Amino acid sequence: MPSFRDAGLGLVELVRSVSHPLPDLTCHTFVSRMKTASIRDLRHDTTTVLGWVEAGERVLIQRRGQPVAVLSRPVKPERIVRPDFAARLKAIYGEQVMTATATELLAGERGDR
Repeated sequence: MPSFRDAGLGLVELVRSVSHPLPDLTCHTFVSRMKTASIRDLRHDTTTVLGWVEAGERVLIQRRGQPVAVLSRPVKPERIVRPDFAARLKAIYGEQVMTATATELLAGERGDR
């Protein structure tokens, strides 16, 4: 039987064209277009496999036909928004200058401990 690629059909069209005892379930079919590479391909042609990943594709790595890993681009972390502590202190205290250092204040609080 010729491959669906030889016939110029997509996988969904092929599934619809085959007489099937079950109702049409193509709406629930997950079609994966993920590229695959073997461990050997990864060892001997790393540049090509990483080129696919850099292009935004996910690559399924297989050992003896069994999936063992998926390579994909790293997800960029969202920028962490940190509060502006200097502006907050200025809003609370204004231009007021402390007369004692933090060390002196802590020593006074602790007493003889």
